[in-house]
Amino acid sequence: MEFDVVSMGLPLRDAATLARDAESLGFSGLWFPEAGRTAYLGCAAAAVATSDIDIGTAIAVAFPRSPMVTAQTAWELAEATGGRFLLGLGTQVKAHNERRFSVPFEHPGPKLREYVLALRAIWKAFCGERLDFEGDFYRFDMLPPFFSPGAIDHPDVPVYVAGVNRWMARMAGEVCDGFHVHPFHSERYLREVIRPAIEEGARSAGRDPSSVTLACPVFAIVGDTDEEREPLRLYTRTQLAFYGSTRTYRPVFEMHGWGDTTDRLREHQRAGDIAAMAGEITDEMLEVYAVEATWDGIADAVLDRYDGLVDRTFSYFAAATWTANPQLKERWSGVAARIRAGRA
Repeated sequence: MEFDVVSMGLPLRDAATLARDAESLGFSGLWFPEAGRTAYLGCAAAAVATSDIDIGTAIAVAFPRSPMVTAQTAWELAEATGGRFLLGLGTQVKAHNERRFSVPFEHPGPKLREYVLALRAIWKAFCGERLDFEGDFYRFDMLPPFFSPGAIDHPDVPVYVAGVNRWMARMAGEVCDGFHVHPFHSERYLREVIRPAIEEGARSAGRDPSSVTLACPVFAIVGDTDEEREPLRLYTRTQLAFYGSTRTYRPVFEMHGWGDTTDRLREHQRAGDIAAMAGEITDEMLEVYAVEATWDGIADAVLDRYDGLVDRTFSYFAAATWTANPQLKERWSGVAARIRAGRA
């Protein structure tokens, strides 16, 4: 199993340094989210600073950008990385699309599926095929040679999509190269909802389900003492509370009998009471939605939960903790090596 790291809102000037650190420490990949900072610029800085590590978006918001714009950006990153770039896309929720980006939020699942197909048509056109794509949401049939970047050595850019519920997972199995598991998940939810949906989608399209890579973020609460782990517990409770307040994600609570938690979280959110939101996430929930262990035990804890279930994992906390305390770099390097070695 691959073990990656995620950049959490670092300034652009620091992206290259983080990428070189992640590569030298033995991580498999480096993911850039779109949370306050654009994912693509960080990828560009990391691309030209490294030679081996995978670089990807986890995730870039799809709909505010035309598929043509995304196709051109991903093409340049694929070329700059020598084929190491992984394009991760997501829909975001309705409020963010309409009120933060001022773009329509219409049939997000089918629209994202069509977006992926449009990207593939555009990339083929960059390699010389005639551009002629028409769907329900997008049409592309014009690409003068002057506006085409031309063919590259690694034209098959892997496309991942992010999702929580069954429809998006099935779509990923049907038309995508990978699936970004949402940070708010449980092992049971992966086994009973996500993986079966991906397998169903893949088989319906005549594809091998194993060709779809599952990339899974992990809330890894690691430390040798309660004092060391407590700040990470609080951060995890807060983050899970924000995710869990979204109605779309309610099924992740419902699977474990905690469906009414979403309603309470929404009430606290309307009142602006973040502490109360975090307080709704019990110790039992932490055990289900996060992995907690000592430094010597965290790699085995991650493997126990995810080995054979997903293909890549990445810690939310690794880069943030070693940025704050560089002495933890070697600790995380050891964790990455142990997870990548697996059970062999």
